[in-house]
Amino acid sequence: MAFYDSRQEGLGDYFLSCLVADIESLGATAGIHRKAYQDYFRMLSRVFPSAVYYTREKENVTVWAVLDCRRNPAWISDHLKGKGKF
Repeated sequence: MAFYDSRQEGLGDYFLSCLVADIESLGATAGIHRKAYQDYFRMLSRVFPSAVYYTREKENVTVWAVLDCRRNPAWISDHLKGKGKF
């Protein structure tokens, strides 16, 4: 959020509200996204270059990370391994 606020006043708040809306949409769309990094589904943000990594077991959805898609894929993999799902 601080990164976007440093670019333009209020952009960080917009970033956060967009991500909250994306995550809330998982109530209706969880499980339709492609799997990435083994056990995680990856939902791309509709507005910003970010991805929401989550798991779904029956009706339970757990968001494990929201990461910038511009990161090195090896860094993303290492970060998600630290979440204990691998």
